[in-house]
This record gives sequence, C-alpha cells and structure tokens, in this order.
Amino acid sequence: YSQHQEDLFINNYFKEQDKGFYLDIGCYHPIKYSNTALLHNRGWEGVNIDMNQTSIDLFNLLRKKDINICAAISNETKETIQYFDHLFSPVNTLNKKFSKKVSEKISSNNQSKKKISTHKFSQIAMAHNIEVKKINFINIDAEAHDFEVLQSLDLNFIKAKLICIEMLDDSNNLNDKKFKNYLYKYNYNLIKIIGPNGFFEKNN
Repeated sequence: YSQHQEDLFINNYFKEQDKGFYLDIGCYHPIKYSNTALLHNRGWEGVNIDMNQTSIDLFNLLRKKDINICAAISNETKETIQYFDHLFSPVNTLNKKFSKKVSEKISSNNQSKKKISTHKFSQIAMAHNIEVKKINFINIDAEAHDFEVLQSLDLNFIKAKLICIEMLDDSNNLNDKKFKNYLYKYNYNLIKIIGPNGFFEKNN
C-alpha cells in the first residue's frame, strides 16, 4: 500500500506482534499510500489523524474500530493557514514554501488558503482519552510540517518501539540530521531510510 514499500518493512519489523496500537498523523487514506494498512489488516488498531475531513470520513468507513480525528497537529496551539490542494490530495500542507514547491513541481492546482487551528497531540489525546502508553508504532507524514508534529509528542511518556517519519524540508529535499539529533535525545536511533522516510527504533 505504501509509496515505497515502507509498509513491508514495518510489517516485517512487527511480524511477531499480532496485536498492537499505531498512531498515524497525516494519515491521508486508509488504503492508498498507507503505512498502517497492513498492520490494520492483521488486527492492529490505532489512532488516525488528518486535517482533511474527507480523509477522516474514509477512515470512519473503512476503519470503524480505530479512533479517527480531524485535526491539525503542531508544536503549538494557534491559528494558521492551511494550503489546500484538493479533497483527495496527499500534499495538503501547513507549510507555505512547501505549498509553492508543490504547485510548481507536483500539482497543477493553485493551492487555496484556509484558516485552521493547530493543536498539540497531548491536547488531542486528552480530549479523546487516548492511552498513549500503549502506542507501539508512530507514523508521521505531514508534508514538511513533520518536525513540528514530532515536537508535539511527549516522548517521555510515549514509548513507541518504532517511529516512521517523513524527513523532507520545505524545499522537498531529504534533511535527516535534525530528526536524528532530536530523536537521539529520547533514545531513538535511525535504523533505515526508505524513500523520504526515516525509521527510528527505541533503545531499551
């Protein structure tokens, strides 16, 4: 299902764990480009978050046992601008520079602008009674807003064994150094890169 077969690596990593719990921020679609669909098919459940209500509607149809939330996650709570490609686009973003690059290189659409409020993940977890300590796997794909999403997670309490995060900067270039430096502080090491995604494993 993934764009670069990331899901095969994830599925193999957790091959001994038939049941588990994932957190997918920037989940986009329950099947297309999904890094968690294979886990879901095996019986895993989790939390799926996207700022596009259409995406969440699809998750509510196909992943009824999951917690599916329409929200924009960031490292602070504020009102900001969402750069919106279209309802079924994988490149809707909060990053202005990335939006401009997308318009030039990827999408033929001019991005429309919408005001949107961002929230820290801790606020969302509290509002929806999410048991953060049972999260085994975290997937983050937020179109050049990934680092801010990562900062919103309290990794002193969330002890996920594996984190997959897209490491593209706002020029759509791979920039793994700041992710490695940040996650190292929480005892995570980079073990693999597939496409634009870095896989970070928690050291016990």
